[in-house]
Amino acid sequence: MTSGNRSGTEGRGRWADLGVRVTSAAVLIVIAVILAWSSGIWLRLGVSVLTGTMIWELARMTAWSHPEFHTVLSGEWRPLITGILAALMTFLALTIDSNWAVLLLGIPAFAGMLGARNDLKPAFVLFAVAMGLGGYGLVLLLEAKGFAVVGWIVGCVILSDVAGYFAGKQFGGPKFWPAISPKKTWSGTVAGWLAAALYGLVLVVAGHAGPLLILLSPLVAFAGQMGDIAESWLKRRTGVKDSSNLIPGHGGVMDRFDAMTGAILAALLIWLLSGLPQIGTGG
Repeated sequence: MTSGNRSGTEGRGRWADLGVRVTSAAVLIVIAVILAWSSGIWLRLGVSVLTGTMIWELARMTAWSHPEFHTVLSGEWRPLITGILAALMTFLALTIDSNWAVLLLGIPAFAGMLGARNDLKPAFVLFAVAMGLGGYGLVLLLEAKGFAVVGWIVGCVILSDVAGYFAGKQFGGPKFWPAISPKKTWSGTVAGWLAAALYGLVLVVAGHAGPLLILLSPLVAFAGQMGDIAESWLKRRTGVKDSSNLIPGHGGVMDRFDAMTGAILAALLIWLLSGLPQIGTGG
């Protein structure tokens, strides 16, 4: 009886963070559905709020050595103002009809840097620019390439994460990058790539895309994994478990969209360098 109880406890412990993974996938699916029905100003407002919220979390994390930065109610205005500025600049960048408007995304990055810890100022700029470009790129991809492309990116991120989680727990093995993300294994990482490639293959077989998608899917999944690892590095440097507690029991917005940001940036780069394949019926 004792042995059975211990096994059950260990089993539950082994899969203790499964709920977080399910929540992450559910949040991404809900956001994807909302985006499918959004357009114009509502799409821009939604993405701007998401971006501003993540950069607010980033400003709080990178100033963690200052207790007065931890909550909005403390009277410290800088993280909140940085987030509001980021939301505003993202909205303007997406609204102004000019290719130069994207430069507005750099304003909150450099303004917010002033409040970051000295050793984290470069990290703040890199993360803020990446998140700003991620939100900007999401709208560009939706409007230029259609929801099917964004759905493919979301699918690569979710399937890679789920496959990596189960393979890592089941097979274990050498750690992928133990100094930064001690839980991630090579077995889980490779399983994520294979799941994304299989997803691309299914789309090709179904006639929704060309064969190039089988190669591009693991690349997008890998970029998502790197986004997740990048945030893990930042959290280890700042000594925090979650980016915030906006989602009770599941962390913050940044925790849920770190991989998505990396995947969108990869898709944007592929688009700029060689063009993304058409995805959809008869792709």
